[in-house]
Amino acid sequence: MSAQTLGPVKLATIDAHAALRRTLEQLGSVVLDKEPQLKLALACVLARGHLLIEDLPGVGKTTLARAMAVTLGLAYKRIQFTSDMLPADIIGVSVYRRDREEFEFQPGPVFSELLLADEINRATPKAQSALLEAMQENQVSVDGVTMPLPAPFHVIATQNPTEQVGTFALPESQLDRFLMRIELGYPSALAERALLEGHDSAERLGAMVPVLTGDDVRSLQEHAAAVPVSESIIDYLQAIVRFTREQNDFVAGLSPRGAIALRRAAQALALIEGRQGVYPDDVQLAAPAILAHRLRPRQPQHARSAFEMARDVIEAVPIP
Repeated sequence: MSAQTLGPVKLATIDAHAALRRTLEQLGSVVLDKEPQLKLALACVLARGHLLIEDLPGVGKTTLARAMAVTLGLAYKRIQFTSDMLPADIIGVSVYRRDREEFEFQPGPVFSELLLADEINRATPKAQSALLEAMQENQVSVDGVTMPLPAPFHVIATQNPTEQVGTFALPESQLDRFLMRIELGYPSALAERALLEGHDSAERLGAMVPVLTGDDVRSLQEHAAAVPVSESIIDYLQAIVRFTREQNDFVAGLSPRGAIALRRAAQALALIEGRQGVYPDDVQLAAPAILAHRLRPRQPQHARSAFEMARDVIEAVPIP
């Protein structure tokens, strides 16, 4: 099915699973052969979370964010983070209106439904921190006045590997605001061949139309939160959390907030798969994206990456 034939899905007349399959189909027409990552990105939104994509330049991070905004029918804005960026460039600024003799607030790009924070780790910590309240409380404070952000509100941030020149590592407090962190990686041989043969992602992106609306996204988020979680799955989640806390490989184990994030992500993945409840497969797919940026190894120069260590945790904990 081509992008042109897709239209907004009315959840009153079609089930959530069918709507989400159409959503993934359109995303997959632009970001080729990355179905697990697309499922995780979509699950992050359904779980009311924010997404961090860390990878090398040129692998499709920004394309994925733009495709998500169009497909989900969300109002979209983009910020290109730079080293000279100020918090006002994100939140907005009060401008004095001489004719009215009063200040008028000019909203910044944070007042959107989906905000792309592109190369977030190229900004200084002061600029990065401007997103903390927005991501945690869905509001911003300016001149002592608190202003709510749109609902839904999601941040998709991209960052280059921290060893690259001109980057500032995100502090742990900010990393924890991201429900998930994923990598896209290099394309498969099949996907790369399609690119070399002329598959134009930008052209396909321009032809995309909304599959869902903001109201549909809110409805699907409610669907995801209502997916049943059995006692055995709760036992499995607790076993994973306990394992991270008992291992000497990590400075600290998974926090209660991280445990809740894992449950919410698994519920969203179960909804995407059309299941009637959460399965261990849902937990295992979600876990590396939840754990990788929350578990800090005791040896910073550990030979294995954070994602590999997170996968080690899942392999070590038996399935109930």
